[in-house]
Amino acid sequence: MRTILVPIDFSDVTTRVVDTATNLAKAFSGKLCLLHIAAPDPAFVGWEPGPDIARHQRATDLRDEHRRTQELAEQLRSQGLDAQALLVQGPTVETILERAAKLGADLIVMGSHGHGALYRALLGSISEGVVRQANCPVLIIPARRDAD
Repeated sequence: MRTILVPIDFSDVTTRVVDTATNLAKAFSGKLCLLHIAAPDPAFVGWEPGPDIARHQRATDLRDEHRRTQELAEQLRSQGLDAQALLVQGPTVETILERAAKLGADLIVMGSHGHGALYRALLGSISEGVVRQANCPVLIIPARRDAD
């Protein structure tokens, strides 16, 4: 195993995903590629005239997401790991699969948010979409549910 693709979204499960991928990379002398997928720009945030405040906020959000992704990769490099960070805009499942193919990923380690059956029926599941279509193994780290 050489390349581990690690899609991250900075949700509650992200730390567990990165920890698991880090342990695998250490055990197998692998390289980590952190992938944060930013939502595509809304149609009104293009070159056409539109609300400047929306454009400014979108640029601020993208800079913040890029900074956070790069900082996480730097933390991993400071532990002696081979880690890179990517921020890509696009549809989530398709972007994960495209990057996995481009990088020649040997494994994808990603989180599941643990949404219920109704959510999956209406909107689908990102992890399910990746598992069904990936050309390499996919390790899903489940969201922890605290006892009620």
